[in-house]
Parts: sequence; structure tokens; C-alpha cells
Amino acid sequence: MIKKNIILISLIFFFTSCGFTPIYLKNTNVNFSIEQLNFKGDRELSNFLKINLNQFKNKKSENKIYVDVDSKYEKTILSKDGAGKATNYELKAEVIFLIKSTNKKIKIVEKEVMKSMNDKFEEENYETSIKENFASSISYKFTSELIFN
Repeated sequence: MIKKNIILISLIFFFTSCGFTPIYLKNTNVNFSIEQLNFKGDRELSNFLKINLNQFKNKKSENKIYVDVDSKYEKTILSKDGAGKATNYELKAEVIFLIKSTNKKIKIVEKEVMKSMNDKFEEENYETSIKENFASSISYKFTSELIFN
């Protein structure tokens, strides 16, 4: 019994103090500067993307990038209950980045399943937070694509 407890405690200490840190926590070696962003599509998603990508604007870099961003957001009913009320939705954000200098297209899609809530105000707030998370994830994937390619 004591031997099992000692093994359990040592495993807990081993796994909690392993020193894990994300590799790309701070992208300090950014070798590009986003000079111009042109948005079209879903306004709210575009605003969240703009907030996330503004940190890469006007950096001191020789590689200046001009980007057109086309965003689409869809909310689709997946299932309904017996009365015909929606119970599950699929939220999908699709963003296409067109880098003008190289004419390269980068398409990023994010999906999430959301359950319907009784309080519609809370449901709208939750949907907005999911959109914000989509924008954060999409902008991270886009900048990673620019850094490593």
C-alpha cells in the first residue's frame, strides 16, 4: 500500500514538473510585416481577425505583405427535437487569405458544434466567443504558415 502511494506521488511530481512550454509561444523571429489588410465577408469575424493580425502590422522587416481576406461564417442546424426546435448547430468559419505579392491562397476552416440554449442572449454571447476563438486560431495558423514557409 505504501509502495503504491510512493509511486503515485512520484509520478505526479514527475508529470507536473516536466517543464512543458509551447514551442511557438512567442513568435519573436517574425520575418514579415503585414502592410495592408483588406477584409470582405462576415464583419464580426473580420473585426476579430483584424485585432489579432494588427500585432504584425508595420514591423521593421524587408518582407512586406499585402493581404486580401475573405471570410465566411455559417450557422447550420444539425438536429431538431420533436417540436421542431433546433437542438444542435454547426458553426463554421472559412477564411481565405490571398497574399498579393506571391498570389498565394491560404484557406483555413474552423468548425464547432454548439448546443442550443434556453436563454437566447446567452446563446448569442457564446456564439460570439466561439467566433472570437475561431479568429484567434485562424490568425495563429495564418501567421505560422507565413513564418515557416
